[in-house]
Formats: sequence, structure tokens, C-alpha cells
Amino acid sequence: MILALIDHDRGSLNTVSLEMLTLGRQLANDTDSTLAAILIGDTALPLIEQLATYGVATAYHVEHENLDDYAPQAWAQSVLQLIETAAPEAVLAPGTDRGYEVLAHVAALLDLPLAANCTAVIPGDDYQVMRLRWGGSLLEEAVLKGSPKLLAIAPHAIAAEEGGDVKEPVVTVFIPTLTKKEFRVRVTGREPSDSQGISLTDARVVVGGGRGVGSREGFDVLDELAALLDGAVGGSRVATNLGWRPHADQIGQTGIRIAPDLYIACGISGAIQHWVGCKGAKQFLAINTDAEAPMVTKADYAVIGDLHELIPALITEIQKLKE
Repeated sequence: MILALIDHDRGSLNTVSLEMLTLGRQLANDTDSTLAAILIGDTALPLIEQLATYGVATAYHVEHENLDDYAPQAWAQSVLQLIETAAPEAVLAPGTDRGYEVLAHVAALLDLPLAANCTAVIPGDDYQVMRLRWGGSLLEEAVLKGSPKLLAIAPHAIAAEEGGDVKEPVVTVFIPTLTKKEFRVRVTGREPSDSQGISLTDARVVVGGGRGVGSREGFDVLDELAALLDGAVGGSRVATNLGWRPHADQIGQTGIRIAPDLYIACGISGAIQHWVGCKGAKQFLAINTDAEAPMVTKADYAVIGDLHELIPALITEIQKLKE
């Protein structure tokens, strides 16, 4: 059995979990086993039907009165106890903050190695894994030992694809034994974000701004362009550090990782830390005065010029097309 942890926020699925299930389904086929999902908390139950289309044969529903919201140690202890019961060959987690955190706890509790940021897996007595290193700038071939194998799948490295013959997963209720110790760290409250509209992680078009935008007011034209394209606006670390955009809008290694259909990078040089956050985009358009900027050389399309002249002209043309 290949056991996969589903990342959800009170029933809202993190779609990186679907990328993980795509690789998990292939791994299950290669090992002549089945794919099972771990769903923690009652709010996760409505996700079962969607997971079935990705080849999930069994859904373990973890029930506990205190698992109404995220608690990393409690989630990890639940996974650990399920491992002891189900004896899976491998345990997968999505490349999300929760996925990494929970599986790291599990690895520590089992004293087992954990392979993170995996993009491909070849099973055997020892697993051969390909994984991203150095912020995605290189690929590493590694050998993963131990039992079960613990793997976290790199985000946006594998396209989520439906598949498999399973129409209705078998739902098995699992009740872990949890103590107050496991709930020392947990979500106790939430502060709503000031941002409105489409989120960066969901947007099909993202307009990013860097040092070249010049000021907080300089982002106004980027907001206008994004609104026309039903997109969202993000910023580089420089832009957020200077206070031009909220830190929640930062795209990069220490910020949000995005995977839109189109990323329009405006005045962004393209440092490796920013590239890590945006490289999941399908198409890149760079607008920059520097023809040798890394973002320009990596982009599918580039316009060399002043974004303060180019973006308004682009907005005008889009408005004409919409009319």
C-alpha cells in the first residue's frame, strides 16, 4: 500500500495534494499495490469523491474530537499510528508547509530518513529518487532506505492528472489515541487577510513587481493590469521588504510558490530565490529595462523597456480588445 497524506484547511483542498496523488498512483502501479489517502478531521470527508478520480482505493478517515483544525504533532501522531496499523510500503506527503511539517515529525518519531522535494521515484528494496536541491537549481539522484519509505513531493513539479479505475473508495474510520501533549501546538484562531479577490496560489495570471516598480504607488498600474486579466499581483522580496506590498504577497523561496498559466514579471531581475517561487508558471513574460537580467533570459517572451510606459500601453490595448 502507498499511503498519501491529504493537505486540507478545514475541508479546503490544497491542490498540491493532487500532484502528490498523481505520482502516488504511478508508484502504486509500479509496486503492484494500492493507493490510500489519509483524511484528518470531519471537514475532510467531502473530499473523498474528488480523490477517487485520482486513483485512491481506500480513504482512511481520522476521527478525533480535537482534530477540528490543524495541530502538527496530533496529525503526525495520527499518521504514525495508522502506519503501525496499515503497514504501508511508502508514505507520501504533498510539498506544502503542512505536508513537510507533518512528515518531518513522523520521520523523527520513527527515526527514519525523509526524502523531500521529490520529482520522480523508482521503487525497489531501496528507492531511487530524483529531487530538487538548492532552490530548484539542480536535480539530485539519491537512494532512500528504511521502511516505510517517507517522501515529500516537490510542489508544481508534477502535473496533476486524473486516472485509475476506482470509482468509490473504501472509507475506513481510524480513531487515534491522542493526549494533550500532541495539542500543545495547534491553530486556535485566525486573522482574516486584508487582500481581496483572487489569491496568488489560485490565479491563472499573476503580475509580479520588483525593484523596478519604484514605489508603493508604482504597483497601482500592476493592480489595474491584473484586474483586467482576472489575475493577482505579487511582489519580489525587495518589494515587500521596502513595504511596497504586504509580505503575504511575496513570491519566492521564503514566500509563496505559484503556478499560473502566465506570469508577468515587471521590473524583477530574477534572482534564484524569486525563481524558486515562480518557476511553476507555464508561460513567462518579462518586462525589464535590462536585456541581460536573469528573468529576461529565462522568459518565454520579453519586452525591453520602461514598465511605467509599457504597462499603461498594454492596459489600453487590452481595454480595446475587451470593448
